[in-house]
Amino acid sequence: MLCTMSAAAVAVWFGTVVTILSRSHADRNVYPSAGVLFVHVLEREYFKGEFPPYPKSGDASNDPITFNTNLMGYPDRPGWLRYIQRTPHSDGVLYGSPTADHVGKATVIEITAYNRRTFETARHNLVINIMATEEFPLPYQAEFYIKNMNVEEMLASEVLGDFLGAVKNVWQPERLNAINITSALDRGGRVPLPINNLKEGVYVMVGADVPFSSCLREVESPHNQLRCSQEMEPVISCDKKFRAQFHIDWCKISLVDINKVVPVYITRPDPGTGILPEYGEYNPPSESLKAREYFSDFLITLAVPSAVALVLFFILGYTMCCRREGVIQLVHHSSIQKSSKELRSMSKNREISWPLSTLPVFNPVSGEVVPPIHPDNYETTSMPLMQTQTNLQNQITIPQQRPSGKWYS
Repeated sequence: MLCTMSAAAVAVWFGTVVTILSRSHADRNVYPSAGVLFVHVLEREYFKGEFPPYPKSGDASNDPITFNTNLMGYPDRPGWLRYIQRTPHSDGVLYGSPTADHVGKATVIEITAYNRRTFETARHNLVINIMATEEFPLPYQAEFYIKNMNVEEMLASEVLGDFLGAVKNVWQPERLNAINITSALDRGGRVPLPINNLKEGVYVMVGADVPFSSCLREVESPHNQLRCSQEMEPVISCDKKFRAQFHIDWCKISLVDINKVVPVYITRPDPGTGILPEYGEYNPPSESLKAREYFSDFLITLAVPSAVALVLFFILGYTMCCRREGVIQLVHHSSIQKSSKELRSMSKNREISWPLSTLPVFNPVSGEVVPPIHPDNYETTSMPLMQTQTNLQNQITIPQQRPSGKWYS
């Protein structure tokens, strides 16, 4: 194939191959500033060239790709750097706010892309060179809680730019920077139900070089503080400038003037050299161990409780059989038992004639046998002692004999 190609074509083809290889393995450098929000998008399109094409033409974008990020030589990322990817078909995002402690230290992040269709991987390195800024830190910092946004939606450049523009209209500072963005789930929030397009919520911290405006100070008024304590929305005059796109919970806004914050210095003891002091030579235990006697353990665990139980048994027997009170109780119990047996035997042997109301009535004229007033299965336990007129209507009337010799019912 190379023999039939021209020299120019071979040069172009070779240059293309070299470009792809250098893109696959070269480190990518970024230069964020300390105290300013850093956002880096891991684009799926950037890593698709590392994997074989999709069998069906036009469906290459359907490959599910996930990312794993970690500090080189460590299993996780630095503490200030976070990562989020909602689905395998969306881009991943690295974001965070480096501090002045990280200035001048190159942070190498290993990015491993996994193709969930072919199970192939590709690895890139991201070198983060944190730069120092004269504006760090900005003295006035305000943190807003936005209820209708997820963190990956807020990290989009156009959405974050719209929010900073709205804050700038309200605050009117000369310099305004986004300092940090945190998901509400990282602050102990709950995952919302998948109904009504509910969002997780996001905290956005911004910093400026001028004091807070009167609109932002309105939330500190006693009236608004009372409404917040009653779980009611406070009355903020500049809320309409955010309401079109951002729903802000003004009760959760935080205004901090770092010039008035008293620094807390923690004194830590000298860690030392890490070498234990000299305590002499270590003497391990001897190899020949003495046999242990378990007779005393047996006496404590079995013999003592058995002896106590035996003593209590004799005390109880003496009290019940030898003492006058115990004998009286035994005689009383036996007499009750004998009386109950006699009552049971008498109840079995007694013969009581059935009442006339339960016997059938014979009519000598018609030869009918009238059923009794109360059948055999009649429940007498619920029968009242004195029957009323209403109860007698349901009973069968017994035929009576007239002087004429006819029976009338």
